[in-house]
Amino acid sequence: MQTREVDATAVQTLLAAAVAAPSIHNTQPWRFGLDPDSRSIEVRVDRGRQLPLADPELRAQHLSVGAAVFNLRVAAAHLGWDPVVRLFPVAGDPDLPAAVQLAGTAAEGRLSLRELYEAVGRRHTSRMPFTGRPVPDPVVTEMISAGRAEGAHLYVPDIPGTRRLLRVTQAAEARNAVHPARLAEMRAWITAPGTDASYGIPLTALGPRDASGRMPVRDFTGALPAPRLPALRFERHAQVALLWTSHDRPEDWLRAGQALERVLLTATRRGVRTSILHQAMEWPDLREAMAGSSRRCFPQLLVRFGYGPDGGRTPRACAHPRPETPEGR
Repeated sequence: MQTREVDATAVQTLLAAAVAAPSIHNTQPWRFGLDPDSRSIEVRVDRGRQLPLADPELRAQHLSVGAAVFNLRVAAAHLGWDPVVRLFPVAGDPDLPAAVQLAGTAAEGRLSLRELYEAVGRRHTSRMPFTGRPVPDPVVTEMISAGRAEGAHLYVPDIPGTRRLLRVTQAAEARNAVHPARLAEMRAWITAPGTDASYGIPLTALGPRDASGRMPVRDFTGALPAPRLPALRFERHAQVALLWTSHDRPEDWLRAGQALERVLLTATRRGVRTSILHQAMEWPDLREAMAGSSRRCFPQLLVRFGYGPDGGRTPRACAHPRPETPEGR
């Protein structure tokens, strides 16, 4: 079978999927380049959209880039290619963490990737209360398998374990609330209604506070006189999953980002809503506490999941790849 041409329509489809990936505070910390010789989409880190206080090591930024890489793979499989990912393909260039080569015709084994394509546009973070109806075990097992397929692990705790993870997250949220510089960093990525912004989180996409105080919803606005939704009661027994890796190198962060997006798309395809609780990962001691007694566990983030309203849309910047040249790399 003849290999599909990498034309403008295909590139547009690929990049529209890539930029739909989740990113911390919707910073969208990626740039794309097209290498026509190798038929590759190169994914670069944009250091101009980092969070120096919350993410000084660029771990969350690499997670975000990894999620975009996974969406590229899904779109490539949808278009009939067999995508091949190379992590850090150019020695000595840490700003080029990944390249997705558009290889030959997709094999039947890539069917699972193609099946996720429809969920790419429907996946949105939901910061609203969930119903509390448990997600069935087969769906949870499918989410766990999705993370494992990308070289990461998804730990779904019991009720006491869930409460422990939420308490650690709540401790991180309390620290953020009294740290003026961190509050200012978060607020910088909140956009007011009517603002023509391509990045950040609109006020309309923020969720309410939990009236019971159990759910550590991130408070982006702090004491600012910003419009707030009335406090609501969140689900009494939350379902959460801790995404972790066995190592903690930049390549592991990229794999974890791909695992995260595969888990989120799998959940979306099954009608499950998700939100990301990252607060504890921004404090080294609390990130370590999330691991509990396991010394071989490097937590990357916490996913809350369940049934409830769809999440609000957040803006996306248009992505236009530039042809890569040896001088431009």
